[in-house]
Amino acid sequence: MNEYKILFTGTMGAGKTTAIGAVSDTAPIVTDVHNSDSSVQKERTTVGLDFGEFSLDNGDRVRLFGTPGQNRFDFLWKILAKNALGLIILIDNSRPDPLADLGMYLDGFADQLDTLPCAVGVGRLETHPTPTLDDYIDELSKRNRIFPVLDVDVRRKDDVVLLIDTLLAQIEANLHGEQP
Repeated sequence: MNEYKILFTGTMGAGKTTAIGAVSDTAPIVTDVHNSDSSVQKERTTVGLDFGEFSLDNGDRVRLFGTPGQNRFDFLWKILAKNALGLIILIDNSRPDPLADLGMYLDGFADQLDTLPCAVGVGRLETHPTPTLDDYIDELSKRNRIFPVLDVDVRRKDDVVLLIDTLLAQIEANLHGEQP
């Protein structure tokens, strides 16, 4: 049995806790506390990590970790990224400058992203259609990054599974690329 570690990151309220809970076989472990940041309309926020896991059809286990979204906890991002096989960046398209949010996580994980497969999930596109998925792809291209960008509703298990499958396909492609 193989075990894979996938890391979810994104701003406070982007849906990391919800996404992990949507696909976890067990009740997710969360470290949420009362939100003291009045700039974000959210009752609770993650200050440590989220954790959930699920099994693939072949018996392999996928362990899902979520980072705290606030950049004052960025020291945890690098710790949580250790030994991860892939990174999922969740973006809340209803925020004032979601492209800048993407940039913050690309910068925060710059060292890891040189070798770590990544997928970007953009939420709340149905109510906030701009920036578009193409705008995110353009932003990634400006930074010499090519990652899949998907419209995702983290409350829907199928959307989160598709995002994870997209990341796992990248991981498999990279593994095949390393074989002689």
